[in-house]
Amino acid sequence: MKVKALSRSSNDYVRERSQDIHKVQRNLDPTAHPFQQGREYVRALNAVKLDRMFSKPFVGAMGGHIDGVYCMAKHPNQLNTVISGSGDGEIRLWKLSEQETVWRTSGHNGIVQGVCAGSNSGHFLSCSTDKTVKIWDTTSSSEPIQTYLADHALMGLTHHRKDPVFATAGRTVNVWDENRSEPIHSFEWGADSYQSVKFNQVETNIFASCGTDRTIVLYDMRTSQPLSKLVMALRTNAIAWNPIEAYTFATANEDHNAYIFDMRKMDSAQNVLKDHVSAVMDIDYSPTGQEVVTGSYDRTLRLFDVRRGHSRDAYHTKRMQRIFSVQFTMDSKYVLSGSDDGNIRIWKARASEKLGITDWRERQNLEYAESLKERFKHMDEIRRIGRHRPLPNDVRRADKLKKEMLGAQRRKDENRRKHSRKAAQEKPVAERKKAIIGVAK
Repeated sequence: MKVKALSRSSNDYVRERSQDIHKVQRNLDPTAHPFQQGREYVRALNAVKLDRMFSKPFVGAMGGHIDGVYCMAKHPNQLNTVISGSGDGEIRLWKLSEQETVWRTSGHNGIVQGVCAGSNSGHFLSCSTDKTVKIWDTTSSSEPIQTYLADHALMGLTHHRKDPVFATAGRTVNVWDENRSEPIHSFEWGADSYQSVKFNQVETNIFASCGTDRTIVLYDMRTSQPLSKLVMALRTNAIAWNPIEAYTFATANEDHNAYIFDMRKMDSAQNVLKDHVSAVMDIDYSPTGQEVVTGSYDRTLRLFDVRRGHSRDAYHTKRMQRIFSVQFTMDSKYVLSGSDDGNIRIWKARASEKLGITDWRERQNLEYAESLKERFKHMDEIRRIGRHRPLPNDVRRADKLKKEMLGAQRRKDENRRKHSRKAAQEKPVAERKKAIIGVAK
């Protein structure tokens, strides 16, 4: 008699070790899972709730400055180093991992308006309203190794990526060689004074400045005159160049918005970043070039995706005052903010991200949750929970009032076009062109 027995390998269902996960047999046929979409929606809802519940972005505060922190710079080659300048003339070098000062000096008699890393790894520069630029060596004494004297108060400072060349902003925009005591170039185009200047870190001969006459001016060191000038409706406070795209830069404006421009076509902004309810004081790109951080006079710090018009996150604390300087760290994991309460605060770039090492199973689960949130982001409940951000009451009230005013202005313009023959022939001005007065070359 022939008997056919069922046989199977124990390797298909038995664990090798007692710590391993039990093997589960799954049928991937969609007809066997009619409620799969409903289960995934519930998982997406739980994921977005957990994301908001674990949203704890604040890492720590570095105190020590007596006056407000009005300028800050990260070191391009040292991940752990940040330089800050204060209103009382003090300059500090910080070690982020320890959240402590490793070097300090009273460098200037006025407000430190700009700091930047130098051409050597241990050198950095600072400028002040006392008309001086000083080069410091943090590996030696607290005395400057070189001092440059300008004929006007200096409001901005930036250094060339590779060459021993730096630029200052004041009554004019000057380009200096570290080996000379006088500027090698001086640029001026109608403004009373310039308050910020930034070198392009990709196309290193290009740099930009913003003036008190609401202008943004582009320069090339290889020429003796400015390239072009953009006139805005309100003043620009700061400029940041995209570290990946050489032709893209972002500006922080007094009209509560940040703008992203293409230097090849400046008659229209690439994007308008909204949500602040007061003047945007500083702006910085992430090293990936995909995100922007802004600090505002409304005491909030906001993170933007460069392709979206509204912020994905807003950070604030009860003790943080008006923010004058912001920086992304070189690993894109953290954001720094300097305010006039004298503290530098460290924030996570992703508010709910876990600090430290994640297991592969945990990482896989987080990636699955992110894909579910992206898949169901159009659902009302998930969109409502994902967009909710707790804000201070004064910021919330100002935001509500601002939306009412903008809505009233929008309705007024629409009614004028409907009921006026002359206005009906006029096309509505695009949002990306409203703040631009003109471009001169």
